[in-house]
Amino acid sequence: MRDVAVVGFSQSVSLRRERNRNEVEILIPVLQELREATGYTNEDLEFVCSGSSDYLAGQAFAFVAGLDAVGAWPPVCESHVEMDGAWALYEAWVKIQMGYADVALVYGFGKPSMGDLPITMALQLDPYTVMPLWPDAISVAALQARLCLDGGVMTDRQMAEAAVRDRAHAKSNPHAQVAGDFDVEGILSEPYLVSPLRKHDCSPISDGASAVLLASSNRAGDFSKRPAWIRGIEHICEPQDLGVRDLTRSRSTEIAAEKAGVGAGRIDVAELSAPFSHQEILVERGLGLGADTTVNPSGGALAGNPLMAVGLARIGEAAARITNGEAERAVAHATSGPCLQQNLVCVLEG
Repeated sequence: MRDVAVVGFSQSVSLRRERNRNEVEILIPVLQELREATGYTNEDLEFVCSGSSDYLAGQAFAFVAGLDAVGAWPPVCESHVEMDGAWALYEAWVKIQMGYADVALVYGFGKPSMGDLPITMALQLDPYTVMPLWPDAISVAALQARLCLDGGVMTDRQMAEAAVRDRAHAKSNPHAQVAGDFDVEGILSEPYLVSPLRKHDCSPISDGASAVLLASSNRAGDFSKRPAWIRGIEHICEPQDLGVRDLTRSRSTEIAAEKAGVGAGRIDVAELSAPFSHQEILVERGLGLGADTTVNPSGGALAGNPLMAVGLARIGEAAARITNGEAERAVAHATSGPCLQQNLVCVLEG
């Protein structure tokens, strides 16, 4: 296995609605910031991979426009995943492992404010029996939350505590969309958005982008004095049908965590992209995190959820804390699909 590291990370501010910029215009300054921080040029790049969704843009092959932000010259091997940018990072990691590249650029971007996101997300449900009913994403998550509450897996107070913690952490994150000091009792007194979920249990709808520069051990020192080395990475997918899996646990997170080696040492920092408070608790348990782990110091997805970029941002945020010396070992998590259907786990070390 080749040693591969995150040697640079940048992201945009998460906004409820980007009124004046399209997806490419959101992405351009993110990539420029990454260039300035690492010093890479297009001549350094040997592979480029992006993550986005044409359903958000409402047109086929919309992801191709993102290459305008990268630059068309010199020609380079390029790929795309109709997933969060975290899965684009996985593909780039594989590319480097295979010896096809030493330096890879990965980015994810999305502008979900252009449509009705909760309804758009119904397109990822079973196309024969569930999607034709057009259940919105919040209602589907609420069914899972109800199962967890009625089954005694967690309490609504624990859900509120997760939201309060994340949004308090987000006060130090200039890229966060929702941040501040909230009170558990105050949250629990709020009306339901979709029972049993309240507004603070749900991540905001965010426009934004993020980018990561990967490099093998041959080149990592050219871009970073303290690279964040990827020591384990795995993603596992569960069945699409909600009725054939246990929604009160995240079995795919558990398997991915085991294969990525999360339990092989102390975890200083964990960055989780679970978009609902009850799912964050399920992911924490799936990863086996202890009380000594700082969870979501950036605020996580509950503070800002730029679809198709949020998972990649979790890897970048975890890597950034290793690079600046705040942590020695970290774990990042990304998810896709309804009710934590697909989960990616990445372990990083200094």
